[in-house]
Amino acid sequence: MIKLLVKMFIPDFENTKDKNVRARYGTLSGVLGVLCNLLLFAVKIIIGVFMKSIAVISDAFNNLADIGTSLVSIISAKMSNKHPDKDHPFGHGRIEYIASLIVSFLIMMVGVELLKSSVDGIINPTPVDIKWPLLIFLVLSVLVKVWMYFYNRYLGKKINSQLLFATAKDSLNDSISTTAVIVASGLGYVFSTGRFGGTFLSKIPYDGIIGACVSLMILWSGFCAAREVVGLLLGSPPDKELMAEIEAAVMRGENIIGVHDLIVHDYGPGRVIASVHAEVPMDCDIVKIHEVIDEIELRVKEEKGIVLVIHMDPVIVGNERVDGFKNLVENIVKEFDEEFTIHDFRITDGENRVNMIFDMAVPCDTSEKRRAQAVDFVQKKLKEENTGYYAVIQIDNCY
Repeated sequence: MIKLLVKMFIPDFENTKDKNVRARYGTLSGVLGVLCNLLLFAVKIIIGVFMKSIAVISDAFNNLADIGTSLVSIISAKMSNKHPDKDHPFGHGRIEYIASLIVSFLIMMVGVELLKSSVDGIINPTPVDIKWPLLIFLVLSVLVKVWMYFYNRYLGKKINSQLLFATAKDSLNDSISTTAVIVASGLGYVFSTGRFGGTFLSKIPYDGIIGACVSLMILWSGFCAAREVVGLLLGSPPDKELMAEIEAAVMRGENIIGVHDLIVHDYGPGRVIASVHAEVPMDCDIVKIHEVIDEIELRVKEEKGIVLVIHMDPVIVGNERVDGFKNLVENIVKEFDEEFTIHDFRITDGENRVNMIFDMAVPCDTSEKRRAQAVDFVQKKLKEENTGYYAVIQIDNCY
């Protein structure tokens, strides 16, 4: 059904790299969310009042909060699509991440309110008046939320939207919470009759206990969603598959013999800028290699939608003496740590020593102490090899 709605309401729906198409996906998700949650709120509030169930009423207000979530989706889809301006030259794509954070906070706020109501229901339990026809409507509401989970996940995958993924998780949590409410109501009704276990089981506040469990689950889901979005806002590591694709695209260029220092800047979905150093033979035609670089940047832009900036590093190729020194240093660095690598290697001959100049790339979380230990280790090993060997090392982070 969602595929049919996408075809009906989103022109050029397959062109998900286009910012206008992305905005329409977000708007469609938001409008469907408002309609579905408004219907569910009305149904559940009526059922909760008739059944005198704290859990059902709390679940109804959970759906009311979801209407706010859907409105956030619509607003963020419009705002993130604003054209870049002088204050925001890279666009407004990160508004979507901020909106996702707001959704996460809304989820946690609902969880807190549900927990307060549930604890009160445990301390001051009230009998739930079971009405089986109303429970059938609750079961149908679960199916609606399951459908909302699948359509939000589908739309989220189409446009790689953290906001829609967060909304999908919220819908799944809602379906689980409503199922728990139904189970709690059924248990309360069955054991209140005294048929299974006498007075002890009949006094357990099932409604409040199940409500508390559901609220804790909602709180955890909101926290996890917020943690993921905060990582994106702070600058999380780029996707390894994306990095491999960019490196492969650069390496396909003529006379490109190596890449390093790839950095990916995320300014929101569909707004990615990357930079990389490409090693080229130092004796190649500079005009020709510049044309190759331009072609690579254009191809990556067309295929990946990524603005790529390539810096050329001229290196000596085919010199046995330089290659021998480089292999020596690489083996020493790997001996210290398998994750450490080197690049931009070159040598200069002094009167009494050979200077080996290179960059050593290390993981970002490597401590300053271990970085210094790596430099000392390489220096020591080279001295053991030959007292005239000296390393000039620049430490780089692997982004």
